[in-house]
Amino acid sequence: MTTKTKNVVSIVVGAIPSAMLLMSAFMKLSDNPKMEGLKQGFGSYVTVFGIMEILFVILFFIPKTQKIGFLLICSYLGGAMSIELSHGMPPMSAVFIALFWISVFIKDRSMFLPAKSETSK
Repeated sequence: MTTKTKNVVSIVVGAIPSAMLLMSAFMKLSDNPKMEGLKQGFGSYVTVFGIMEILFVILFFIPKTQKIGFLLICSYLGGAMSIELSHGMPPMSAVFIALFWISVFIKDRSMFLPAKSETSK
């Protein structure tokens, strides 16, 4: 697979969960009635969560900050997955985490492989 093809596939695979995160963020920021249950549990932090989601997606799509964006998104979605599992809901966050991992793996496998040390050469 060529580099250009890898980049396009990586962007497409990463755009799917990113769109879902952005939709979730805008629902949190717009006081959508569907977020009332979340507001009861987290109160005023719902707005902060929405801002965080937008910021993390932006960091993920900037090439120089993609690694930190990826790690922040995985951490955020890991917390969301733990809440889903503790409430007996299906872990949809796990699907998004998997798509982000696939996207980054296609684009840059070095994030998942151990670094080569000078002594091993």
